[in-house]
Amino acid sequence: MAALRDIASGPVQVAGGGGAHPPSRGRTAIFLLAVLLILPFFPSSVTGTEEYAEETGRACAACHLDPSGSGELTAAGESYQRERTAAGHPAPGTARWRHTVRFSAGFLHLFTAVLWFGTILYVHLLLKPSYAARGLPRGELIVGWGSIILIALTGVVLTVLRIRSVGDLFHTRFGILLTVKIVLYLVMVSTAVIVTFIVGPRLKKREGTIAPGKKDMTVDELASYDGKEGRPAYFAFDGRIYDATGSPPWKEGSHVGRHLAGFDLSDALKQAPHGKEKVDLMPAIGILLREGVAHRAPLHLKGFYFMAYFNLGLVVAILFIVALWRWW
Repeated sequence: MAALRDIASGPVQVAGGGGAHPPSRGRTAIFLLAVLLILPFFPSSVTGTEEYAEETGRACAACHLDPSGSGELTAAGESYQRERTAAGHPAPGTARWRHTVRFSAGFLHLFTAVLWFGTILYVHLLLKPSYAARGLPRGELIVGWGSIILIALTGVVLTVLRIRSVGDLFHTRFGILLTVKIVLYLVMVSTAVIVTFIVGPRLKKREGTIAPGKKDMTVDELASYDGKEGRPAYFAFDGRIYDATGSPPWKEGSHVGRHLAGFDLSDALKQAPHGKEKVDLMPAIGILLREGVAHRAPLHLKGFYFMAYFNLGLVVAILFIVALWRWW
């Protein structure tokens, strides 16, 4: 490991050159990645593992304040650690592969969770769930279900390597928090199943037919003119309907990734950095009709919005559990 530190801190000599040059960003990234990949294979002289418990015949609580076997050591644990260090004993042989598997599974588990949760937060806080109100984008479905599968697989591996018995899930602090996190995950999977196979197809059917030459329309009729798959891109602002089909900033019916065609954007565009003069540059083609009877959103659309924000709450709850896990 000393050699690795020398490489990381020292300059890079260029073959045939007369000077030292700092490593490029690409080389630095490759080096850090290599260190992360090989680090688990370097055994520590003292590493608390499940093998130690099997070797001594004691429970994890004999050496750790946390009964699940992590964190601060007890007096007995510190004494055992000093004895092994003085004797120069490495970690038990099987600990190496367990550490490697745990590290790899933990990294993939964390990376996938960040990807999945980050997508959910981005959609809810920036794009808003309305962008998927006429059908779930294929890319989001791929990210969502790919993350669900990877989190399940890596979660099982990490649980098997950490939990010694089913009772630990209900009688240790680590196990209780893990159980709560698993329950929240399963609830998120359930909502994903409902949205993907029940709500999603109904949202797709909600798209109406394009009526050539139609100008004045209701909010529901406007929803079909979303600028995708060759359809015109219309949006409403202050009671008028504008045609953004030929505008470069409205490519594929999306303006700067936040405002979508097919909607009444009166409130959203009032918060834009530009004024109404930019909207007036586009042709006004009709009037947004106000229905005499208050429009009621269909049940499946209400369910979609409910589960969208419900999932956002679950993400916050899981992040809270993880923070509590590290602090408590």
